[in-house]
Amino acid sequence: MTIPRLEIRRLTHRLPSGGRLLTILDAIDLSIGAGESVAILGPSGSGKSTLLALMAGLDRPTEGEVLLDGEPIHNLSEDRLAILRRRNVGFVFQNFQLLTNQTARENILLPLELASDEAAGTRADELLDQVGLADRGHHYPVQLSGGEQQRVALARAFATRPRILLADEPTGNLDGATGERVLELLADLQRQEGTTVVLVTHDASVAELTDRAVHLRDGRVERDEVVAGGDRVGYQRQVVAG
Repeated sequence: MTIPRLEIRRLTHRLPSGGRLLTILDAIDLSIGAGESVAILGPSGSGKSTLLALMAGLDRPTEGEVLLDGEPIHNLSEDRLAILRRRNVGFVFQNFQLLTNQTARENILLPLELASDEAAGTRADELLDQVGLADRGHHYPVQLSGGEQQRVALARAFATRPRILLADEPTGNLDGATGERVLELLADLQRQEGTTVVLVTHDASVAELTDRAVHLRDGRVERDEVVAGGDRVGYQRQVVAG
């Protein structure tokens, strides 16, 4: 039996609000295979970003489990979580999160140097070439367009060859054409590296470049669909109680 790359079991997250507990996520079950790409969709307040944070161990669930390659991560210490994220999890953010006082190449080098990668320079140069910025590595973020900054962020996220990459609205600050190019690049890198990708988006068209589209509503999985050639076929459905 193949162990899922990422598995969510009865994941629940509640926060205190006005003297009561507000349920953000409600007993979610989700299984994502190695090398799979999954889009998490839903309206504002559906729990998308909270789910992504719990997958990364950036927050802890009220109930339930998060497993990476069969190993639970939801109850690890902060130190062990930091090591796990450094080695196994890549991040791409809507606002790029590049270090402004570092060049594009230095931003990509950072996770490699933290991992004591002896081939850090070669890997950084290779990634700059893959994202089409071989001649822009010496530029600082302020000297790059939004699309170029997001390409640097993608290269940085893939630098250490993480087992899973999590992206939160990776095209949210880009125009349509630039966003499409970034998504195509993300898909290319994902295929080349064999990385499992989970991205959060409010844009249904973004899901067309992924393998599956998981729709959240009111903290529950409303639909989980396989995306096949632009046409969706039913994969799994959790009925939301009325």
